[in-house]
Amino acid sequence: MTPNDFKREIAEAVRVYDRHIVSLEKPTEDFHQILLSLVVKAIKAYTERGPNLRHGIALDKHVTVILSQSDSARPMCGIYFNLHSPYQKKSLPKTVKPIEETNDDVEV
Repeated sequence: MTPNDFKREIAEAVRVYDRHIVSLEKPTEDFHQILLSLVVKAIKAYTERGPNLRHGIALDKHVTVILSQSDSARPMCGIYFNLHSPYQKKSLPKTVKPIEETNDDVEV
């Protein structure tokens, strides 16, 4: 199994990326190479999966590639864009409490 087996899915993802996704970190030319790398990782995860597992997954901050076992010899390939905004505030983990300011040092 090689990335060429998923040529149609990769081409469609690159077309959609070029048309709909705005990314300052990944121009379309770079995205194609990154996507090929992720497909190779997903193939490796799929072929080396455990006996009761059905998927091979590879992801980065912007894209997820999943290969799923199907009834045919060729697994199904899904390529998903992860929504991300550089302007989104990062929330604190639930175990961390924010520090509240006190006005004990302020003279009135």
